[in-house]
Amino acid sequence: MADQFSETADSVAAPARRAVAVAPSDSEPLAEIPKALFVGTGGDLVLRGAGGGDDSVWKNVEDGSILPFRAEYVRASGTTAADILALY
Repeated sequence: MADQFSETADSVAAPARRAVAVAPSDSEPLAEIPKALFVGTGGDLVLRGAGGGDDSVWKNVEDGSILPFRAEYVRASGTTAADILALY
């Protein structure tokens, strides 16, 4: 199948090329920093962004939401959302 964008440089603003299931963890960071997160089943998310800082609580995220947030951690404690994908 032809891909007319195969020679286009990848960037944080470019569409994702792959998605990986996220298992929330209080101690383990994501294997890679994603461009965004997809939330299949809505709820709350506790995230820490790339580069450190404090955790933030994203309340009442709706089913099917895409969060343009470069998360380093998706915490288990306090996260009620499910079916989360990291978009790369």
